[in-house]
Amino acid sequence: MDKIQELETKPVGALLLQYALPAVITQVVASVYNIVDRIFLGQYVGALAIAGLAITLPIMNIIHAFGSLVGVGASSRMSIVLGRKDVRWAEKILGNSMLLTFFFGFLFVVGGYLFMDSILELFGASLDTIGYAREYMQIVLPGMFFTTVTFNLTGQIRASGYPTKSMWIMAGGAILNIFLDAVFISVLGLGIAGAAWATTLSMASTAVVAVAHFVSPRSFIRFRRHAWAPKLYIFRNVLLIGMSPFLMNFAASFVVALLNRQLIRYGGDLAVGAYGIVNTYGSFLVMFMLGLCQGMQPIAGYNYGAGHNHRLKQVFVLTMKVSLVVGAVGALLAMVVPRIILRAFTDSTALLDIGVLAMRYLNVMMPLIAFTITNSQFFQSIDKPWIAITTSLSRQVLFLIPLMFIVPALMVGAGGDGLTGVWLTCTVCDVLGAVLAVALLLSQRKVFQPGYVPPVRRPRKEAGPADGE
Repeated sequence: MDKIQELETKPVGALLLQYALPAVITQVVASVYNIVDRIFLGQYVGALAIAGLAITLPIMNIIHAFGSLVGVGASSRMSIVLGRKDVRWAEKILGNSMLLTFFFGFLFVVGGYLFMDSILELFGASLDTIGYAREYMQIVLPGMFFTTVTFNLTGQIRASGYPTKSMWIMAGGAILNIFLDAVFISVLGLGIAGAAWATTLSMASTAVVAVAHFVSPRSFIRFRRHAWAPKLYIFRNVLLIGMSPFLMNFAASFVVALLNRQLIRYGGDLAVGAYGIVNTYGSFLVMFMLGLCQGMQPIAGYNYGAGHNHRLKQVFVLTMKVSLVVGAVGALLAMVVPRIILRAFTDSTALLDIGVLAMRYLNVMMPLIAFTITNSQFFQSIDKPWIAITTSLSRQVLFLIPLMFIVPALMVGAGGDGLTGVWLTCTVCDVLGAVLAVALLLSQRKVFQPGYVPPVRRPRKEAGPADGE
């Protein structure tokens, strides 16, 4: 328990560095899976292979969303109950989260195979790209189950006081993925199938190591028999908190599908490929911000549960400052050297010409994206799911879906370029989403006030700590 109790005693700045640095590295190396695939495919296969892989990205994000639904909800709840010194409750969360992971894993693997072509066409696959997308998904789909297991357990490893170990598990998988990409694509010439096998094998290895942590007797939270008994209130609490990242990822995938259709309409397959590259860069920055927020999560959740509201405010403000700096640096690079960034993925002149404008429009408001993400992740960490959901979905659902049809049409009607209108829509929605995030933050400022007591989401009959059997 010494590892977890320092969350209420150690200086907040040192704690955030201790937890955020491994989490940032974890998120950055996790993004390597997609980035490395695109680099190898762009250099050794071609532009259409990148476009085919871009079609699969929103589908994989939906699968990742299920991992976030369980993993983020479970780790956030675990941090809060550990703040109340209830180890037995934390172990129940661990076991029940695995039951949920098995359930969702079965659904998306079976459903993915049954409706694969229809799903790919829904997400914008054309006659030229569906072959690449299908070949990739047929191999990688079973491996996505291991992805959800890994996302679930590494979050709880971090929440239970092992942020560095969580980092090394994900980093090991990323390093293995890079090595296997090089072997399967550039040496063996397996093309997009090689990228799929590299991702599947690397994620399976991380899942095995993550499971081993909670089997080891050295972990004070372990897979015990009582933890596997299904508890509806734990299912409800985990899913309620996890609903924010789930809906955010699910909505992002749906929005990407609509964007791909608009891009094909106004720019063709190469516009989809350019967006895939630009989105990879933006996702890299977002991953960095999410890593900071994941480092904040156990600190905020624990101190929220323990009633240390002054420390809660400190960690929120510090995380926000760092996120804004990351967003500003990312936006500056996108505006000043977009072509250099794009050349890391492709040497296609057509892709570069389309991508430069997209890089600038989609990343110029990255500081506002950082503000919105940090707000959403904070409220998720302190069991305010509806605030987190509203913050995270405002840009993608409330604003982006209608405007992506209105703005390009207006641009074309005024004699302009519809493709530029698609890019401009994203910029406008970043601004609108940040404005709403400010309003929601101000409405919840009471959580920082001394004396504020958070509610306990637990049946009355089980109230109170019970650390043994």
